[in-house]
Amino acid sequence: MKTIGLIGGMSWESTVTYYQVINEAVKDELGGLHSAKILLYSVDFAEIEECQAKGEWERSGEILADAAMRLESAGADFIVICTNTMHKVVDQIQAKIRIPIIHIADVTAEALLRDGINRVALLGTKYTMTQDFYKERLVQKGISVMIPNEKEIEKVNDVIYNELCLGIVSAESREYFFRLIMRLKEEGAQAVILGCTEIGLLISQTNSALPVYDTTWIHARTAAEKAMES
Repeated sequence: MKTIGLIGGMSWESTVTYYQVINEAVKDELGGLHSAKILLYSVDFAEIEECQAKGEWERSGEILADAAMRLESAGADFIVICTNTMHKVVDQIQAKIRIPIIHIADVTAEALLRDGINRVALLGTKYTMTQDFYKERLVQKGISVMIPNEKEIEKVNDVIYNELCLGIVSAESREYFFRLIMRLKEEGAQAVILGCTEIGLLISQTNSALPVYDTTWIHARTAAEKAMES
């Protein structure tokens, strides 16, 4: 079994889900007492968020590249960055290591295309929704991307940083996301990408009007499958 290098802590709430999903996937496939070989480097999210807010993306990339190098030195066979937003600096990180990084947008696009979906709503941080680093990878694979309006973007971003990243899951916010997804469905979205690793704490298929593509689950399952490849 290959060793998975996780860069987590962004936030630690969703990193818990990565650990759980990866190990459940390995258990389901191999049975018995099998579990995944995982190295985890968990950063201080306050430091990363400050870089985001100040637009200091290169500095945040340096922090995550250092984490990736440490994981590589410790024996990781590949890297999984446990967040959507920080894939903005994935090229900067990849340039510092020899082992591959599994890109969260790429594996999500593959899941969408397998299901014949080419018009999707994207929910995530304001950076993920408004900047091209994430959307463009979907567009390049022939997937049309819809995002909320400016007011909705700010609300979604607020829920992520001031609730979900702090472990707060409120019925009010769940209802807001439900209505937002319903509106995006009415505008033509075939599915919704939960493009922030915390949104899965709030929204699931049971409370969504659209098919849900939870990037945390997709990314984690892909990591487990890659680890078990012969």
